[in-house]
Amino acid sequence: MKLFVKKNMKFALACLVGLSLIGCREGADQKAGTVGPVEVEVVTVQTQPVALSVELPGRTMPFRIAEVRPQVSGIIQKRLFTEGSEVKAGQLLYQIDPATYQATLDSAKAALAKAEAQEKSARLKAERYRILVKTKAVSDQEQIEMEAAWKQSVADVAAARAALASARINLDYTKVTAPITGRIGKSSVTEGALVTAQQSDALATIQQLDPMYVDVNQSSTELLKLKKEMAAGLAAGGEQPKSAVTVILDDGSEYGQTGSLEFSDVTVNQTTGTVTLRAIVANPSHELLPGMFVRARIDKGLRPAALLVPSVSIVRNSKGEATVMVVNRASTVESRIIQAGQNIGDRVLVSEGLQAGEQVIVSGLQKIRVGVPVKVIEQPTSLSSQTAVNQTAAKTE
Repeated sequence: MKLFVKKNMKFALACLVGLSLIGCREGADQKAGTVGPVEVEVVTVQTQPVALSVELPGRTMPFRIAEVRPQVSGIIQKRLFTEGSEVKAGQLLYQIDPATYQATLDSAKAALAKAEAQEKSARLKAERYRILVKTKAVSDQEQIEMEAAWKQSVADVAAARAALASARINLDYTKVTAPITGRIGKSSVTEGALVTAQQSDALATIQQLDPMYVDVNQSSTELLKLKKEMAAGLAAGGEQPKSAVTVILDDGSEYGQTGSLEFSDVTVNQTTGTVTLRAIVANPSHELLPGMFVRARIDKGLRPAALLVPSVSIVRNSKGEATVMVVNRASTVESRIIQAGQNIGDRVLVSEGLQAGEQVIVSGLQKIRVGVPVKVIEQPTSLSSQTAVNQTAAKTE
């Protein structure tokens, strides 16, 4: 019995020693696992030329618009156009009854003839009195009165000619013509309708659809920033007087014609804080119609030495500042506050806080903290990312 107990005690002691050794080995292994640097993926920041642009919502507007109104009163005799068709400047649209205006013109012609006959008689008498006054056949007073009568008849002729011209103009106004070339809309009157001179309701509206205006709104802050970039030479090509404009239709497709930025308004909208920009775009096929909502991509120029970082590497701190984790020369993690700009594809334009050649951590951020040693693995730039950098425009509202 005593021998059995001794054997059991030796066996239990051996087990305790074995378990202790196993535990020590596992602790040592765990301690050794925390010594090595953490592997992270990085992207080395390099400068590269980037074409910058801004995409803004806009609305199409006709290049010219004219409301057709009568300038004389009368009855519409004919409508000489097809609604919705193209009309040329000077083309006859409506014919107003010209009978009364023709009679007025004839009366004005007769009045002019009468005035001219009276002027001729008064002129001959005035010439005769100039001779007679020298021989004292007529008095000086009679000669002066005859000269005045002749000058009055000359004025009557001028008034008659003005009345004739006015009557001829009114007769011409009975033919209502197109003031501009464009597409005419629906007619508000038909034959037999009575119209009055300078009435408020238009007979029809003509819109010139080629070219077209595209009006967009941009914040005054962004507009000032753009002007400062151009003045400082940060955007190559900024000295060009007009920026190229690409129109994006409602279905997301790009319109085939490229336009140009014409001007910006001189007044800031007090309610929205925006400034109206106007672009002009060719519209030969009339694909664009007035009032369409589109988006305009306006070229801001080329940034020759831009710094771009992947958007996944950017986080916001408690103050809302954009930060990235970089690997310094000691191969440890360092937090850096950056000035993040526009999104270009899956990358973000950085204007401050980084320099070319620095390594930005893009993967493994959850395993690191500031000051931790790391082992970097360079992440190659994907083809899609490079294509987005070179071709994708920045989109801002």
